[in-house]
Amino acid sequence: MIFHISTLGCKVNQHESDILAATLKTRGWQGVEDGQVADVCIINTCTVTQKASMQSRQMIRQLQRRYPGTIIIVTGCYAQVAPEEIEGIDGVHAIVGHRRKSALPDLIIQAAQDADAAPLCSVENLDATIPFADPPVTAPGGRTRPFLKIQDGCNSFCTYCIVPYARGRSRSMGPERVLHHLHQLGGMGYQEVVLTGIHLGAYGMDLSPPTHLLDLLERIETHRPVARLRLSSIEPNEVSRDIIAQVASSAILCPHFHLPLQSGDDTILKKMHRPYTRDLFRQQVMAIHSRMPQAAVGADVLVGFPGEDDRAFANTARLLEELPLSYLHVFPFSRRPGTPACDYPDQIDTKIIKQRTARIRAIGREKKQAFLRKAVGHNANVLVETRRDAATGHLTGLTANYQRVVVEGPDRYMNTIVPTLIESDQSNGNLWGRIV
Repeated sequence: MIFHISTLGCKVNQHESDILAATLKTRGWQGVEDGQVADVCIINTCTVTQKASMQSRQMIRQLQRRYPGTIIIVTGCYAQVAPEEIEGIDGVHAIVGHRRKSALPDLIIQAAQDADAAPLCSVENLDATIPFADPPVTAPGGRTRPFLKIQDGCNSFCTYCIVPYARGRSRSMGPERVLHHLHQLGGMGYQEVVLTGIHLGAYGMDLSPPTHLLDLLERIETHRPVARLRLSSIEPNEVSRDIIAQVASSAILCPHFHLPLQSGDDTILKKMHRPYTRDLFRQQVMAIHSRMPQAAVGADVLVGFPGEDDRAFANTARLLEELPLSYLHVFPFSRRPGTPACDYPDQIDTKIIKQRTARIRAIGREKKQAFLRKAVGHNANVLVETRRDAATGHLTGLTANYQRVVVEGPDRYMNTIVPTLIESDQSNGNLWGRIV
């Protein structure tokens, strides 16, 4: 059987699609790229915002129109929280929630055998008893830097966020299994792995006996299964001084922290149910910067949360301007049904949200360009990716501190870490370098 997987959303979703593809291939199925005809189209959906849910519906309809007669399977977060909405879309054959993802191959066969029936709906509640779904295969996907999901779910219940309802409670992969998958990826020749999760800083707290992310990082450092290890997003209040020290002294951990700020105003942070203050965020960024001046520190910012008046927005903008941040991911607030913030009073006009979003994104561009300029004239180790830069045809790769570098060179440098002299910064957000 020939299959195609379309993925929306976060790194965790992308990793789960990689696992599903690898599992299907172990059964002899064949995967195809976009534009090629498949017997089965699987859509791994996202629902983190109203827009993400809309995009998920649009993709389902696009694939149904593009490939009439193809078996359409919908899974992921949107399938988990709103299966009844998907049941109303023509051409869907099965809706599969997170708890049933491991059964997807058999459910696909079942749906294909009864393609004219009503959609098969296999969605179960995500309660506190669910164990971590350890993947049966190590799946790097098609990336030079594969993701490895070591944690799933979230217990935080931020007031704007649907994820705890879509993903369930926090649960973790056992440390031995993490090391197993890392050794497998290292043995396949991969130089860098990105550890990812929905709430990465909560890693290990659900295990018996409980453990912590720092303990895991120390064990990985001892074994060194890969040349580089990168952390994905981690909450500001969970970046301990010990974690900062571990990264600073590590031979494999990348000096790169992504901290979701969301707002720089304490009143708004409290309404969001975020467990830190603007001062704590400032302290964390400065602690990282003082130990590792070259480290990348990125931040998420949610603009236009209900009640964000001019003063609150100014607090956020000022905090971002003052801190040595490397880049920003900026998101306009949108009302997500099923979350408390959807019904909060003092909703912000969309025009104001748009203006404020543009302001914060401009700050982000300035921060990124300043971070790039600091690298010029210095040497860096660049992991060259296996695809060339589309615009120039040159090689492209990433430094340990998350800067993209374009270099000239032959294909033999792909998937290797090469010493590179950074010669200039470019307006498109890249660096230009020369392999030395």
